[in-house]
Amino acid sequence: MFAIIYYLSLPFIYLLSLLPFPLLYLISDGVYILIYHIFGYRKTVVHGNLMKSFPEKSPAEIIILEKKFYRYYCDLLLETFKTLTISPKTMLQHCSVAPEADKLFKQLAKENKSIIIVMGHKGNWEWAGNSFSLSFPHQLYVIYHPLTNKYFNRLICKMRERFGTKLIPMKETFRDILKNSQELTATAFIADQSPSQNRAHWMQFLNQETAVFMGAEKIAQKIKRPIVFVSVKKLTRGYYILMAELLQVPPYVEPEGDITETHTRKLEADIIEQPETWLWTHKRWKHKRV
Repeated sequence: MFAIIYYLSLPFIYLLSLLPFPLLYLISDGVYILIYHIFGYRKTVVHGNLMKSFPEKSPAEIIILEKKFYRYYCDLLLETFKTLTISPKTMLQHCSVAPEADKLFKQLAKENKSIIIVMGHKGNWEWAGNSFSLSFPHQLYVIYHPLTNKYFNRLICKMRERFGTKLIPMKETFRDILKNSQELTATAFIADQSPSQNRAHWMQFLNQETAVFMGAEKIAQKIKRPIVFVSVKKLTRGYYILMAELLQVPPYVEPEGDITETHTRKLEADIIEQPETWLWTHKRWKHKRV
């Protein structure tokens, strides 16, 4: 059944990817009406996440932010499909690299330093990976959770790998990093998902006690690589800029959890600055501290 749905939807997905941006965003406006007003996709989750994260906002302000998020979310879905056929030149026009980030990554490459990248599901993180792979000599590896649907997982992998990015399933992270240790690499962790309680670091994040992944910190400590925080800011509809900051460098002598708290605080500040561009549909706070 999944195979039939996949092959029936594939031509439609490719057709979407070929549309000019103005038409793509016109369709996105229609998808917004369907997802938000008619089907109410995960509205309870989104509304609850926003209310708890921004207790200082009035109910009316939360609704305004909620609608802004869903409009952005629909844009993000269609922008992701655009990756299937977008040209490298157009990709770099729509997700540019800030001058400071360009200088940092080129300097690290000049010094032949492989790095760990930490970021969140904020802005168009998919386009950010494409622009990085098109711009810098580091081989980008992205740690990811394979989808349970093998057909759509294959499609997502194809989109992510189109410009040279390579993927590492989360369960194979450390093994594959060691296997590729002779390359000049950038290994990206999207570190704002919800970990299991026994592997989590607990901290206050967006006004809530939150379980945070320790993976980027533990691996950086083991292999002694610099950590770079990447943020993706939306400039206007369909245009983003990739920014980067050298967060910490080895040797790592800070107390356990310090690296994790540092990059999580950076992400929190980014979300507060532009909250509608974070992935609020995710059940980020499903675990409670025991």
